[in-house]
Amino acid sequence: GRVLESVEALGKNLILRFEGRLVLRSHLRMSGRWWVQPLSTPLRGTPWLVLRGRERQAVQWNGPVLELVSPARLRLGPDVLARDPSFDRMLENLRRADPGRALGDALLDQRLVAGIGNMWRAEALWARRISPWRSLRDVTDEELRAVLEETARMMRVALETGRQSKQATGRSGRPCRRCGTLIRSRGQGDDNRIAYWCPTCQT
Repeated sequence: GRVLESVEALGKNLILRFEGRLVLRSHLRMSGRWWVQPLSTPLRGTPWLVLRGRERQAVQWNGPVLELVSPARLRLGPDVLARDPSFDRMLENLRRADPGRALGDALLDQRLVAGIGNMWRAEALWARRISPWRSLRDVTDEELRAVLEETARMMRVALETGRQSKQATGRSGRPCRRCGTLIRSRGQGDDNRIAYWCPTCQT
C-alpha cells in the first residue's frame, strides 16, 4: 500500500494525496458517506474504499465519484466555503466560461467554483431574484458576485447552526413564499440536475 500524506477539502471534493504523487478525488454528492472507525470494526456490505492505518480505518460508502487524477488534471475552482472566499477568482472563472451557458448550470461546475450544490444554487438564486436559466452574458458582475456571496453566507450559516431554510428546493408546484406564483422545476445542464425557480420573481 501507499502512505496517505494529506487530505484537503475543496468545496464538496475531498482530495487525498498519497506518496508517489498519487491523487484520489472523492465527491459524496447526496448518498456517499465517510466513516472513521477503530481498525477492529467489522465491515458489512461492500464499501467503495477502505484506508487502513495502525489503529483506525477510514471507510467510504456509496461514493458516486471516486477517481484517480493526476495533479496536473486536478482543476477545481476556489472553495466557496473557504475562510476567506476568493470571489474575484470565482467571478473571473465564470467570465471565462461560455457566455451562452445558463447561470444555474455554471454554478454547479466545480472547475469554476468548488462547493456549490444543487440546493444552495436554487436557494441563492431565489434569494437574489435571478433565474437559473439566464445566460452568463446577461448577468452583470454585480449580480454574479451577489449570488456567490449569498451562497457562501447561506452555507456558512447552515454549517454553523445546522439549520437550512428552503424557499425553492423541493417546492415544485407549491406557491412561492415571496409572490405566490407556483415554483417550477426542470432538469438543467449535461447532468440534468433539477433546477427550482419562481418564474415571476426570478428573472
